[in-house]
Amino acid sequence: MTQVLDRPGRPGKPLAPAPTASRAARTARRRALLHWIAVHSLGIAAALFFVLPFVFVVLTSLMSDQQALTRDLVPRTWEWDNYARVLDTPGFLTWWKNTLLYAGLGTVLTVASSIPVAYALAKFRFRGRNLSMMLVISTMMLPPQVIIIPMYLFWAKQLDLAGTLWPLIIPMAFGDAFSIFLLRQFLLTIPNEYLDAAKVDGCGELRTLIKVVLPMAKPGIAAVALFQFFYAWNDYFGPQIYASENPAAWTLSYGLESFKGAHHTDWNMTMAATVLVMAPVILVFFFAQKAFVEGVTLTGVKG
Repeated sequence: MTQVLDRPGRPGKPLAPAPTASRAARTARRRALLHWIAVHSLGIAAALFFVLPFVFVVLTSLMSDQQALTRDLVPRTWEWDNYARVLDTPGFLTWWKNTLLYAGLGTVLTVASSIPVAYALAKFRFRGRNLSMMLVISTMMLPPQVIIIPMYLFWAKQLDLAGTLWPLIIPMAFGDAFSIFLLRQFLLTIPNEYLDAAKVDGCGELRTLIKVVLPMAKPGIAAVALFQFFYAWNDYFGPQIYASENPAAWTLSYGLESFKGAHHTDWNMTMAATVLVMAPVILVFFFAQKAFVEGVTLTGVKG
């Protein structure tokens, strides 16, 4: 830093540094930012593609009845009581309870029934194992609409369970083809040496499954549980077929259609109900995304 002499032999105040260094630093930061945007441009575009509709739904849900019919994008007044009005709608909490029963109990039954089958197909050596796996996969190719008529006649006419969710919940206790396939692929990544060591220590097949395999298969189990939970939570076709005649058995996905019909001009109320339906799924995925991504990724390591 240079100095000037205000008197002979005495140094004066230092001169201000040249702005070249700070200008160069700002230019470098700007170039780094532009480089980061260019590298992640596709990811940013994809994120905006998925996030902006959700932001629009949330903002609309906080508008007044009159503003929701305009082209405004930001609420003039934040109407948080819209959510309270939705929750006070007759039947909405019942739809919540039914959806939690369907998704929660269905997920537990699916996971509990799919794990033993996937374990047998992954670790047992028996004649016809590959054929059994092919039969499991082939059931995934059969659309549910193809068998809905005989299934409805069986549950509704023979067992008299029409107007309830039990025709959707009970079959989950007998396994799910996609869950079995996903778990089997994950269990193939577990080395057989761990199972052999457990058997040498005196563990039977059931104890080996519970004590050794299940703790190591937590990511795969979490992925299967989340897939099944999301499917049941968003299922519209099943409740429409079996529970449409009984409003007390409606789920959120089916009840939301009725709510929309009753509030077809109140877009703020419809959007508020939509947010309340989506919020649990988003929260569950947010807290379990690490295990979910790990489980889905590792299922393709070994075939």
